[in-house]
Amino acid sequence: MIAIIDYGMGNLRSVQKGFEKVGHTAIVTSDPKAIMDSSHVVLPGVGAFPDCMRNLEERGLLDIVPKVIESGRPFLGICLGLQLLFTESEEFGVHKGLDIIKGRVVKFSGQGSEVRGQEKTLATGHWPLELKVPHMGWNTVSIKKKSPAMEGIDDGSYFYFVHSYYVVPEDEKVVATATDYGINFVSSIWKDNVFASQFHPEKSQEKGLRILKNFGDIKD
Repeated sequence: MIAIIDYGMGNLRSVQKGFEKVGHTAIVTSDPKAIMDSSHVVLPGVGAFPDCMRNLEERGLLDIVPKVIESGRPFLGICLGLQLLFTESEEFGVHKGLDIIKGRVVKFSGQGSEVRGQEKTLATGHWPLELKVPHMGWNTVSIKKKSPAMEGIDDGSYFYFVHSYYVVPEDEKVVATATDYGINFVSSIWKDNVFASQFHPEKSQEKGLRILKNFGDIKD
């Protein structure tokens, strides 16, 4: 059974339908016991980082994600569900995340100004003036290391993105894919039993459904 964590935000039903299309049973739940009893866990997300962290806390779910990951069962984060795994986000001020992956969540900028602390991410140290924020629509991913969730996905495949912020992990070894949007940013990570993507598999047609199937097929 795949549990999709319901914390009051996100496109939960579309994720559930995506799993159903590829033959996996998934439930949408905010019940900690149901989540801990599941074989696979998904943390989707659409909205603002601080709101999501507050909702997780108010529903008694703030400790559930670390417990699930520590248990070793397959875990999938989608969009904001990726960002919440990080140490902190600069969205609407600086806010603490779950600190499962060391690093920060920073904003795309269309102003052509230097980005603080992102020298390794940028080719020139500056943003292109024409960059549109949010980054919305189809874009390719460059595979840095092949996770089980990406089995059968070709380098350069297109996925659907909608986001204004992106993650900057301290350890580059967790980077699974990168995507070019004015800069080369991290579009998914993989560490042990955790795979999390900035793009939306449930909105990415055949390739995205393949990721959902791959994830549901993983044995813990």
